[in-house]
Amino acid sequence: MKTLLIVEDDLGIQKQLKWSLPDYELVFAEDRSSALTQVRRYEPAVVTLDLGLPPDPSNASEGLACLTDILAIHPDCKVIIITGNTDKEHALKAVSLGAYDYYQKPIEPEVLSVILARAFKLSALEQENRYLRHSGLHQQDIIGNSDSILKACRMVEKIAPTEITTLLQGESGTGKEVFARSIHKQSPRADKPFVAINCASIPENLLESELFGYEKGAFTGANKTTLGKIECANGGTLLLDEIGDMPLSLQAKMLRFLQERVIERLGGRQVIEVDVRVICATHRNLAEMVAEQTFREDLYYRVSEMTLFIPPLRDRGQDVVIIAKALLHKFNQEFKTQVHTFSEDAIQALLSHRWPGNIRELQNKLKSAVILADSKQITADDLGLAASSEQSAPRTLRKVREDAESQAIREAYALSNGNLSKTADLLGVTRPTLYSLIDKYRLLELRNNELTS
Repeated sequence: MKTLLIVEDDLGIQKQLKWSLPDYELVFAEDRSSALTQVRRYEPAVVTLDLGLPPDPSNASEGLACLTDILAIHPDCKVIIITGNTDKEHALKAVSLGAYDYYQKPIEPEVLSVILARAFKLSALEQENRYLRHSGLHQQDIIGNSDSILKACRMVEKIAPTEITTLLQGESGTGKEVFARSIHKQSPRADKPFVAINCASIPENLLESELFGYEKGAFTGANKTTLGKIECANGGTLLLDEIGDMPLSLQAKMLRFLQERVIERLGGRQVIEVDVRVICATHRNLAEMVAEQTFREDLYYRVSEMTLFIPPLRDRGQDVVIIAKALLHKFNQEFKTQVHTFSEDAIQALLSHRWPGNIRELQNKLKSAVILADSKQITADDLGLAASSEQSAPRTLRKVREDAESQAIREAYALSNGNLSKTADLLGVTRPTLYSLIDKYRLLELRNNELTS
């Protein structure tokens, strides 16, 4: 049954709702404190809230404060305000603060049931949408569902529609260009060019001409006017990869382009306006380079209006297995092979390896493994990795839960300054339940502290 929290101090109305809403598991609270405790304990999708709560039932101040606190704890909760006929002003204020809807007394169970059904339906749809967004990762080539990668993908969704200059920071091989392309594909410039240039791979004396282009006769061998990468990206997106390797002598000219969006070709006198979205990427720490005076401070602040950190593969947990399976499918098609899966020792090797080369290293390992595999299953030997003999067995779900609960109890105990009643409220459990958990996990120092305090 769906859990419905009813915040109401009138016992008569509580009884009325109890018999008139048999399709829900009803949980009651009579004031703000108990309401917040119940929200933490049950995390209800829908709450009905009477604005006239004690200690000030004749005013809506306590009810509005309760609404704000509920949404702070559980932002996705649908709060339906229950209000008197003459209190429409406060009801509208509650809606402006984030309430889902309001309903005026006297309560008619049939009408309230319709409002509740709609609220639960909307909550379910929003939850499904969040799941699809997180699991589907419509950022095309970005694969994974770890918390760190989902956070990065959500930033991409917010950055893409804007024109803000973005700096992608991450170790070599983490997929910075993949993220840059994803920003471009989700932006209004998606149908325009995406041009990438690696500032570290081009000799210093050629990088300027590659970026800005040159006029015919600008230097020996310049037989015709040639557009640079910046002009080629006009209307679209320019990725300046490894911008930390850009020579100091060129950084001043790059700063002028970023500030004024104009360029001059080598050997030319004409100022050319360009409309380009700029994304920069580097594996270096530009802030440290600024301190060492190897990167211009003014350019650093210009390219890092928004900074997105790409997590290394070793910090992405089970993502390495998900990516490996996706690459296996891709390379099977590319090389016309029929390798179907990974052996247990191969999976353990994937999880225990540190991946200093990140996804690029994983691609190389998988590509050679698909070609060299003697069976339809890739082993650790095929990957050129040793399955760690020190690899501990995976923790059981019971152990994971016990560790998480013990840590949560300690954190809540610290936040409540050693008060076990407040600790129980923060955790959303009763005090007897908290005592049982303390005994279960042998958190004797918490009980001892209470006895001595």
